[in-house]
Amino acid sequence: MTANPTAAVLVIGNEVLSGRTQDTNSNAIARFLAPLGVTLKEVRVVGDFEEAIVEALNALRARFDYVFTTGGIGPTHDDITADAVAKAFGVGIDFHPEALALLAARFADPNDFNSARRRMARIPDGASLIRNPVSAAPGFQIGNVFVLAGVPSIMRAMLEDIAPRLTRGRPVLSITVAAQVAEGAIAGPLAAIQARFPDIAIGSYPVYRSDGYGVQLVARGFEPAQVETVAAELTAMLQAAGGQPERLSP
Repeated sequence: MTANPTAAVLVIGNEVLSGRTQDTNSNAIARFLAPLGVTLKEVRVVGDFEEAIVEALNALRARFDYVFTTGGIGPTHDDITADAVAKAFGVGIDFHPEALALLAARFADPNDFNSARRRMARIPDGASLIRNPVSAAPGFQIGNVFVLAGVPSIMRAMLEDIAPRLTRGRPVLSITVAAQVAEGAIAGPLAAIQARFPDIAIGSYPVYRSDGYGVQLVARGFEPAQVETVAAELTAMLQAAGGQPERLSP
């Protein structure tokens, strides 16, 4: 398939590594990017350690067109993402006047806008803010890196401010065909179909159910007619293997 802009996600937080919190943000980002024609190529998870964040971020931003980080921009001592990003880019970090104003407006009593909450207005030099319509505390963009909140509802809201900033590619179309056929029974003919259609990515995903084995086959590509052709061949192959194929939502 023709190259689209590429992206990576860097999930930051000890709570994800410990299993206390399940990462749903990378899935949401993947679903956000797909219709924009931006291909998510890698997801990494690191803990709340500055050097680990800096090392991972520098590696990812050099390899991919865009990097999205989630987590670590709150008001507590373990929220160190902004400082780590500043270090990765070799820039300073200070209170951002617009971020301070956005946060201050959230509190009727100025005394409630304490030093911990003010920390969320510390932004690396040269970064632009990412709007947060849920809780006001902004994310930020610096270079090809977008720094987002870890709370899923806030992270998803921030994505709306990012969409206009991305260079878009061609959306990938997909068709899923499923049947109660063992994956091993179709490996040979499936490889033959893939060889005939190198521009279409075909994925095979086994399903284990109480009533036996099954498989879901996914055809992905840019050209609708070609994707349909491959889906038809997959359907015929599953029928020949004794299955009763059905199309599923992508």
